[in-house]
Amino acid sequence: MLVYLRLFKESFSFAINALTSNKLRTFLSLLGVTIGIFSIIAVLSAVDSLDRNIQENLSGLDKNTIYVAKYSFGPTSVPRWQRDNFPQAEHDDFEFISRNVPDIEASAYVIFSGGETVKYDAETIAGVEVVPVSNGIYEIEDFKVEQGRFYTESESVSGAPVIVIGYSIAENLFGNLNPIGKQIRVYGRKLTVIGVLKKFGATIFDSPDEKAYVPANFVRRFRNGGSDGIPGAVIIKPKKNVDIGAFEQVLKQKYRNYRGLKAGDPDDFFVNKLSGMTDAIDGIIGTMNGMGWIISGFSLLVGGFGIANIMFVSVKERTNQIGIQKSLGAKNKFILFQFLFEAVVLAVIGGLVGLGLVWITAVIVSNYTGDFNFVLSAGNMLLGFSLSTFIGLVSGVIPAISASKLDPVEAIRQGG
Repeated sequence: MLVYLRLFKESFSFAINALTSNKLRTFLSLLGVTIGIFSIIAVLSAVDSLDRNIQENLSGLDKNTIYVAKYSFGPTSVPRWQRDNFPQAEHDDFEFISRNVPDIEASAYVIFSGGETVKYDAETIAGVEVVPVSNGIYEIEDFKVEQGRFYTESESVSGAPVIVIGYSIAENLFGNLNPIGKQIRVYGRKLTVIGVLKKFGATIFDSPDEKAYVPANFVRRFRNGGSDGIPGAVIIKPKKNVDIGAFEQVLKQKYRNYRGLKAGDPDDFFVNKLSGMTDAIDGIIGTMNGMGWIISGFSLLVGGFGIANIMFVSVKERTNQIGIQKSLGAKNKFILFQFLFEAVVLAVIGGLVGLGLVWITAVIVSNYTGDFNFVLSAGNMLLGFSLSTFIGLVSGVIPAISASKLDPVEAIRQGG
């Protein structure tokens, strides 16, 4: 054991000597390993961080939540021209589904509208995502009211001119004033603030802090939500422990009957599940990981050749020393491990520099990007270290074997 410790110490010394004796050559050779490790660990860390942020954002939502709409939230084989002819999901569809489909815990009708300007006295906020939606959304989405209340079913059905605003909107519009009961202007109309949402925090999706919610029936009075109007969707939260496959089949069959579709007619709507969206996201993340490995693999390959080049030069420069060691009784195994350890040490040094650059990048990105938390996990650090070691082993094995097989007499003669 002591022999191998001494061997590692000597190999480390030789590696450091190789680094310092010809700095430019070593720098260029190790650059490939450094860039390769940096590239692949940075990509994997970014993808892992993205996945973690997405999962955190979706953690409060039921992944069995269903959106019934004319649009698909993911890839589909239905041709574009056919999708464009699908009828919109309207409020009547929402009422039919809510009354006739069993095992629904909560449902809501939402209208997909764009950004609106919100005003209170002299304060104005442009581009606010005002969501026209029925009151059932409060039982579906992951937000809570901190001040006041959410609008009731009767207010939702009658289309009362009320609004619930996000934390950031309340802060920007009212400052230290109590927003409850105040009237603000949206859609060119006055609405009464009845609730302020609890602070949700930054997310990679649109945060509820930046949104406002109004009854869908209020907006339906002055904006066309019919087949040619702004699109809508029926949001459904099934009861817990329901067989989602069976629930979806019942939903489709009843909705097809409601729309008058006959047997053999294709669906003219899409049933989008949040779980399907997360599966699509997982597929994209997997593809990104694969592309990261492919791109970074070229850098690692170049880095491996660089390490091998250093080791062949090192063998050439120390031929005389190898001959002396073998003439004094050093076994082939000792010479082999000596150069193999040296290759590993060089590769690990390059890998550690790459990991250091990833860590610096993670700190910078996390500090300057409030919506995205970039994390360099222990698993990815271990992977980077393991890859460096593997590159060192693969790159150093041929030079190490060639050194171990040198004839001591010939080695001393050539070195001399």
